[in-house]
Amino acid sequence: MKFSSQKIGLLLFAAATALVLGCKKGGAQPGAGAQMPAPVVNVTPVQQEEIVEWTEFTGRTAAIENVEVRPRVSGHLESVNFKAGQLVKKGDVLFQIDARWYQADYDRRAAEYESARVKSENAEVEAQRTGQLLAAKAISAEEGDQRRARYEESKAMLLAAKAARDAAKLDLEYTTIRSPINGRISREFLTVGNLVSGTSGNATLLATVVSIDPIHVYADVDENSLLKFNALARTGKLASNGDGQVPVELQLSDDNGFSHKGRIESFDNKLDPQTGSIVLRSVFPNPEGRIVPGLFARIRIPVSDKHPAVLIEETAVGTDQAQKFVLTVTSSNTAAYRPVKLGPLVDGKRLVREGLEPGEQIVQNIIMARVRPGMSIQPQQAAATSKAAIQTAQGQGDAKSAL
Repeated sequence: MKFSSQKIGLLLFAAATALVLGCKKGGAQPGAGAQMPAPVVNVTPVQQEEIVEWTEFTGRTAAIENVEVRPRVSGHLESVNFKAGQLVKKGDVLFQIDARWYQADYDRRAAEYESARVKSENAEVEAQRTGQLLAAKAISAEEGDQRRARYEESKAMLLAAKAARDAAKLDLEYTTIRSPINGRISREFLTVGNLVSGTSGNATLLATVVSIDPIHVYADVDENSLLKFNALARTGKLASNGDGQVPVELQLSDDNGFSHKGRIESFDNKLDPQTGSIVLRSVFPNPEGRIVPGLFARIRIPVSDKHPAVLIEETAVGTDQAQKFVLTVTSSNTAAYRPVKLGPLVDGKRLVREGLEPGEQIVQNIIMARVRPGMSIQPQQAAATSKAAIQTAQGQGDAKSAL
């Protein structure tokens, strides 16, 4: 079949047009011009709770009693009657020094005392008879005076013999070395057979004993915190426990929180002018002996009365150079920039002094949400983390279990 040139031109035009339309249709992007949905973001309401503000300090634990065990008499160690690190009670026998020489000396002093006592009794009888003999002129006045003098001298000799006997008895008792306090004992620094010295000022160190329960914690408190603390104490607004004592809480390096509860015992009588701080001493019960003297610790003391405060999660706080901020949720479901003024951590949450009101919705985790101010969001209530919400959830769970 033969085609005319006009028909061939029309066929070529139709084919080119179909090719162009096909390319445009195939190259179009699906969904082009469609708007992306707003991201789903976990939000949480701003909570208000009754709190007491605390200030934290670095401290060191220390035993209330710390005793060096030293002998009071010299001699050879005969026995060691404890194990290193053992808990001992006041009066427990720790060491025994060879007591044979001290026993012999005590026996000699006791015999001398008995001899002096007999002589004193005889002299007393002679002195009592002196008056009768002088009246009967059986003795001279000079001999009567001598009898009275011998009696007075015998009384003095008796007192000296008694003192020597008592001193020998003490030396004999000191050969048995006992624990002066309740506590935990160190290792023995000398073993059996060593010669120890009981000379005053140069006595041999045998061991140490430290008390365990209760225990002290020392911390340096800065001047501003001290002034705030004293002002609250004067106005009677300082938090206290049931006994009217100011509470203090302790956290060891392996603790998750301030789980140890104690009380403030005293402040030092002056500030250190070089550091601008004053030493605080607090007391903590330690029945299990977990708090060891010399540990590094964190303590906190109350610096406010009980008052309502706004608390938020730490993850809800962002940093814009030197400014802290949160993202609030507007009525049109957009994220809004809100600068805030923060306070200390309270039970794991951050205190907000200015910038938020109770009940406002904020983005729970700024970093994870990846939203910016002005962005549209789909707010979703996060799991409640406040104390009241947790207690409510627990109560509902208990009610369901009862049903």
